Amino acid sequence: MSEIREELKYTQDHEWIAADGSIGTVGITDFAQESLGDVTFVELPEVGTTYNKGDAFGVVESVKAASDLYMPVSGTISEVNSSLESAPESLNTDPYGEGWLVKIEMSEPGQAEELLSPNAYKGLI
Repeated sequence: MSEIREELKYTQDHEWIAADGSIGTVGITDFAQESLGDVTFVELPEVGTTYNKGDAFGVVESVKAASDLYMPVSGTISEVNSSLESAPESLNTDPYGEGWLVKIEMSEPGQAEELLSPNAYKGLI
């Protein structure tokens, strides 16, 4: 069974977000990394890039497939996990910790509350 953390919100595209005030940390779920298999490359956006909720913001490539990443909320990228360039396998080993993708300054923090609860996400997968 995939790990689902109670403190996070989830998308139907298998991203998670941890909201802390107006900053959201975004990553892929344990289910997503299990589905992808061994991650070999991660393409992430530049700091300062602005996205709307639902926009594709990057790509995760694995031995099985390449998969787009979708922004769970609207806002501007404030930080990128650059360690994934040299250690993309962090997405497999620690998707909720070392494997986070980006931090975003949310333009509408309320959007995070509209995402799937842990129970709703469990129902999805």
